[in-house]
Amino acid sequence: MSPRPELSVVMPCLDEADTIGVCVEKALRSMRENEISGEVVVADNGSVDQSREIAQSLGARVVSVDQRGYGAALMGGIESSRGEFIIMGDCDDSYDFLELPKFVQGLRNGADLVQGCRLPRGGGRVLPNAMPFLHRWFGNPFLSWLVRRMFQIPIHDVYCGMRGFSRELYNRLDLRSPGMEFATEMIIKSGLYRASMNQVPITLHPDGRTHHGPHLRTFRDGWRTLRLFLIFSPRWSFLYPGLGLISFALLGYALAIPQARPFGVALDIHTLLVCSLFAIIGWQCVLLSAFAKIFAAREKMMPQHPRLIDLSVEKIMSGGLAFVAMGLMMIVGIFIQWWTVDFGSLNYPQTMRWVIPGVTLAAIGFQTIMSALMVGLLQLHPSRRKVNGEK
Repeated sequence: MSPRPELSVVMPCLDEADTIGVCVEKALRSMRENEISGEVVVADNGSVDQSREIAQSLGARVVSVDQRGYGAALMGGIESSRGEFIIMGDCDDSYDFLELPKFVQGLRNGADLVQGCRLPRGGGRVLPNAMPFLHRWFGNPFLSWLVRRMFQIPIHDVYCGMRGFSRELYNRLDLRSPGMEFATEMIIKSGLYRASMNQVPITLHPDGRTHHGPHLRTFRDGWRTLRLFLIFSPRWSFLYPGLGLISFALLGYALAIPQARPFGVALDIHTLLVCSLFAIIGWQCVLLSAFAKIFAAREKMMPQHPRLIDLSVEKIMSGGLAFVAMGLMMIVGIFIQWWTVDFGSLNYPQTMRWVIPGVTLAAIGFQTIMSALMVGLLQLHPSRRKVNGEK
């Protein structure tokens, strides 16, 4: 086998006979003219046209990937490639593979990930009819903004499919998405693992295919991307909503217990009941945030959160028992009042101001105790035994 090349250009392919040839030619020409030692790997995802034959005749190495999906094809192609650096790009002729040197230069300078940027905000350029209106002016800018806001990642074009990265980074990220969200997962995990990133401006050209349209489906793939954001950010999907509900509940308690009348509105025990619901749901969201972070760290989906490293079953149970104890004390206090009147009538508007918080605290405490056992289960290390059919 020839020495390991510096660069592997990986192109996912599904019936791209219209454009695969020009993409392979440009990639090989760019590497040849810039003295880059490299290869072109076409990851064929089940083409029934002449894509494979065209790519092979021009000097590309074609690998077959049986599992369908954009991400599955790329993972198969990357794992079959040999280069120290990898540049991925679609073979619909919308990306100009003559721009490879700027990606290689960024990787040589030490970046783990070099992201292409098609949008003017990042210095890129979108030629007329190269990107649908909804993608250019809403979907892509909005989702890219979410990535920057939720994960503090300095990328202006998260959906750009042309990017370069080191093999070391790819192996470290352990990517898993088989669909279009593969590219977004790479960006998010690169940020979570503190990979060094930069972006380079590129030009997006109109799709050169004539026999079929894009494989991307706007709303389906947009939702899958948004879903991925929520999966990889327990803080935004669980913690912040939970803290918001708990804050609202505490505010309601502070106003309803003394029977305050803000803006002339009477707040009574009905308000306490609703606020108790918010408190219980909110606390459950906070617990789910911890579960998600512990599980994701165990499965190497994201780094371990420093505050959860020393979290133990005993510490969580102690907190849960404290909540239960406070709740029971409030309930027992009202029971004693009931006993002193020979179990007769009580002033319900007043006693319920103790019973409702007491029941709520007891419920939250019980939730916490049960959650402690769940945390203990999640903290167990996966089996190290190889799966080889042995009992």
